[in-house]
Parts: sequence; structure tokens; C-alpha cells
Amino acid sequence: MNRNLSSIIFFILTALFLFWVYQGLVNSKGVVEINMSYSDFVNRLGNGETDIAKVIIKDDGNISVETKNGKLYSVYAPWFRYDVEKINKLVEYGIIVEGERSVDSSFWINVIGNIAMFIITLLLFAFIIRGLGRGNNQAFNFTKSRAEKVGPNKIKVTFKDVAGVDEAVEELRETVDFLKNPGKYAKIGARMPKGILLVGPPGTGKTLLARAVAGEANVPFFHISGSDFVELFVGVGAARVRDLFEQAKANAPCIVFIDEIDAVGRHRGAGLGGGHDEREQTLNQLLVEMDGFDVNQGIVVMAATNRPDILDPALLRPGRFDKKIVVDPPDVKGREAILRVHLRNKPIDKDVDVSLLAKRTTGFVGADLENLVNEAALLAARAGRNVIKMEDFEEAIDRVIAGPARKSRMISEKQKRIVAYHEVGHAIISSSLPNADPVHRISIIPRGYAALGYTLHLPAEDKYLVSKSELLDNITTLLGGRAAEELVFGDFTSGAANDIERATEIARKMVCEYGMSDSFGPLAWGKTEQEVFLGKELTRIRNYSEDVAKLIDHEIQKIVMSCYERAKQILEKNRTKMDQIVAVLLEKEIMSGEELRAMLNGNEESGKPEDEVAAN
Repeated sequence: MNRNLSSIIFFILTALFLFWVYQGLVNSKGVVEINMSYSDFVNRLGNGETDIAKVIIKDDGNISVETKNGKLYSVYAPWFRYDVEKINKLVEYGIIVEGERSVDSSFWINVIGNIAMFIITLLLFAFIIRGLGRGNNQAFNFTKSRAEKVGPNKIKVTFKDVAGVDEAVEELRETVDFLKNPGKYAKIGARMPKGILLVGPPGTGKTLLARAVAGEANVPFFHISGSDFVELFVGVGAARVRDLFEQAKANAPCIVFIDEIDAVGRHRGAGLGGGHDEREQTLNQLLVEMDGFDVNQGIVVMAATNRPDILDPALLRPGRFDKKIVVDPPDVKGREAILRVHLRNKPIDKDVDVSLLAKRTTGFVGADLENLVNEAALLAARAGRNVIKMEDFEEAIDRVIAGPARKSRMISEKQKRIVAYHEVGHAIISSSLPNADPVHRISIIPRGYAALGYTLHLPAEDKYLVSKSELLDNITTLLGGRAAEELVFGDFTSGAANDIERATEIARKMVCEYGMSDSFGPLAWGKTEQEVFLGKELTRIRNYSEDVAKLIDHEIQKIVMSCYERAKQILEKNRTKMDQIVAVLLEKEIMSGEELRAMLNGNEESGKPEDEVAAN
């Protein structure tokens, strides 16, 4: 029965029961009749000086006598109703005399009403007993697993819905074959891994992959988060782990998927709770259960995490999660494939270039791309169009990266010019350096919380290795906005704060981690360690002296300042062209990379320093 309907019925039954009780109390008046003999009744009348206030003569022979102080007596005298003389004397004495029929239609009404109220009482009692039983069940269900079971017929996700992670899909096809034909592997003496750990950044599709495996194998799917095991009370998490695997064995073959397993699988001893910590007890039970079932039963345990470094080693040993599948962010081909999956059932205009969108979304994962497509669809619907155009995707990318446009923010003309020169400085430096990413768009429209403008770069390809010259060009590009402000206005603003922070961090990594310093050579300064009692957090510990620290700071300053001087030289050579570009940008507020390059190529100077031209 629906819970809401049950509540309504319970309320109605309770109201009827209380009304019945109230009516009974009102009708009874709280008085109990006392038996009295007829002789006592006559003697009590006396000569008129009596305490009797009212007499009710009933046709069944009974007389109800009510005294002035509220007491009620019952006298059986069937002949009294025929004694007119005595009845008239009662009236003369000032006693109220009434008659009452004892047996009439109201008798049956009262009988039926009492029977109905008796039934209502029974139903109300049954509802109360049922509620108590449900409460006891909930108390016992406290230790039951909270895993969500999805039947095989309800899982509509297959490998066709997964894109951009081809290597992971190929690894998991073997698992699907094992779930469909476990006997095939048992005959040859092979066993499948008991556990499969999906490792990757958030949003790369780890949960989607697990559901796709269940959909392909057409088996039940148990989904639970690691945090659902741990509770305030000690022992509850371990009991839920036991119950989860009992359900899995009863529904084998099946897939058990534990999302965010680092919530329960963190390295033991990494907390301050000691050996009786609830989370550690839950982890111990999970380790025991994964050792306790036979892989030939057809149970595959899958888990996902983006922090594999903090997992307990016992959880990663062979026999537990012995297969680790890395789900990396997609490359440009993977992003294009993911976009085509999400665009499958959406009306798209012919001018939409999916390959260009894939290039523009460097660093986006599957969740970001899905959000991008949805944002573009919302923009198209807001504009009243029936198809999604390329301009919707362009605006959606800008919204995802920098936030929605804030055209209502009022900016003075002076500040608008500063922002324009700042962004054009970035763009000219990036277009002038051989290893910098080409500019895709420049905008001086405020976006998000604090962005007054931005310069969007479009990498030609995904990079996995970065050279020293590329890092130096990136630092120079970051400092181009600050250099433009100094060159044009002779002053600085706080708008370059994030650029300076990023440039300094790149220079520090070049010196301390990458061994790209001319003064130090291929040496690494500082040591990355894991503080166990702080939850295996990564910290960088200084393993060098104060004198070396001063040298490191000096080398970082040298790199940043040399790049800054380089940026100023490039902008000085392109000062005329910079003014022309800023004038167009102030008028249009948005400029594409093609327009920028057309204006730069129209200049007689290449915009590159002489040593760079010679190098090319």
C-alpha cells in the first residue's frame, strides 16, 4: 500500500475513534446508576421535602432517579407508570418527570454504531501493530547493505554509449565474456580477477564503464558508495559489507560496484582512531569477503577512485583488486567521439564542426563534454531556435571555462582600455612565439566572478611532454598582459595577479622538479612525501639548506624576469599593430584568432625578435 494512503487511512481511523470516545463520555456524563428499591424511593419522597430533582419513567419498568447533587439511581417498578396519582404528586413536589421509550429504532442504530466503532478500533490497532513492526524492521535493516540493485533488464547502457576510453573498453570486454561464459575459463584452469579497480580523474566515465559492463553481460548490478558503509556506530559497516556479499552470492552472476572506494579503503593507520576505528573494521571485513568467494561463482567486484595512492596495499594485492584499469582524460579523437555520442539525438545545424569543438575543449573529460552539449542546447532553446548552432557551442565553451557573460557589469572606459591592452598583449606574444599555442579568441566581456576579459588559446595537439623552450614561451605569454600595461600606461594593475602566480609556479617547477635550470643543472630540490597520519596527503619537504633556497629563489627570479623583458621587446616592436588591434577589440568586444592573425600578417614586421626569425 502507498505510504501516503496508509497515513491518510490511519488519520481517519484515529479521528473516528477519538470522536466515538468523546461521544461516549458526553452521553454518559460521567455518572454511574446505583440500584435502589421501590420502598426506599417512596420513603425518600417523604412529604415533598426530598433531594430528588428528576425522575425518568421508562416503558420497560425502570425508573431513573437523579438527585440534586448529581447522583443517579435505578428503580425497577413496572406498575409506577400506571399510578397517575403518585406521578402528579411528583409534579406537585417540583420534581421534573419525563418519560422515555427504551426500545425503538435508535436501539438498532446504537447497536450498528457500536459494531462499526468496534471494527474501526480493530483496524486502528492493526495499523499500530503494523507500524511497530515496520519500526522493528528498520532497526534490523540498519545493518543491511544500502546497495542499489539494478536488474539486468533495466540497464540500458552498453559499450556503444561509451567513447573516448577505447583501451579500458577492450580490457573490460574480457570481463563481459567471463560473466557470460564462466565455464569457458574454468575448463582451461584460468580465473578472472576478483576485483577490477578503475582509476582516473573525476568525470572520466568510471561509473559509466561499470554500468556498461553489466549491460553488456546482462547481469544484475549492485551499486554502492564507499561512504554508505561507514556509520557512527561501530560494527555497522562490517555488517553491511557481509550483507552486500550475501546478496551478491544469491544473485550471481552479478557485478558489485563500489564507487569512491577510497572513503572506506584508505590506508590503515592513516587516522587517529586506532585499531578499533569503524572505517578500518569495515575495510578488514571487505578484505576478508573478497578472499572468501570463488571467482567461478560469477561475481565481479569493480571499484572506482581518483586517489589510488591512498588505498591500503592489502586491497591492491593479487586476489583482491588485482586488475587496475586507468581511465585517462580523452585525447582530441576521444573528445570528438564523446561529443558525437552526446549529440546523437539532438538537432544540430550543418555549420557545427565537431572536430573543431574537440580541439577547443582540451582538458575536458566526459562529464564536462556532456555539460557542454547540454549548455549549448539550453542556449539554443533560450534563443527560440529548433537547432543548435556553432555559436551556441562557442558560447557554451566560454561559459564552462570562464563563466556566464556579465554584460550588466558597468566598466569605465579607462578600465576597459586597460583590459583590452592586457588581453591583446597576451595574444600578440602568443602569436609571435614559435612554441606558444595559437590564439582562438579574445574577449573583453566580463565573465564569471572576477574575469574582466580573457584570451583563449587552442593547442594544435594534446601534449604529454613539454620542452624547456615551450615552458619559457608559456611564461612569456603569461607575462604579456603585464608588459602591455607597463608599456602603454606606465603603471600596473592587479589584473595580472593570476598570470604572475602561474608564471612563478612554472619557473619554480623548472628549477626544483624538471632540472631545467642553467645554474643548477639536472637536480631536483625538495622531496615529495606522504604523511601517513595526515591521511596520506602529499607534501613537499625541503631537503636543502638556506643558502640553496636563496639560490633557488634567485634562479626563479632570473627566469621570470628574462621572460618579462622578452615580452616587452616583442610588444615594443608591435606597438603600432597593438594599438590597431585594441581599437578593433574595443569596438567589437570579441575578436577571433583569424582576425588577429590577419591584422598581424598585414604588418611589414613579423613581430618576432630577430633571433627568433633567424631560428625559423
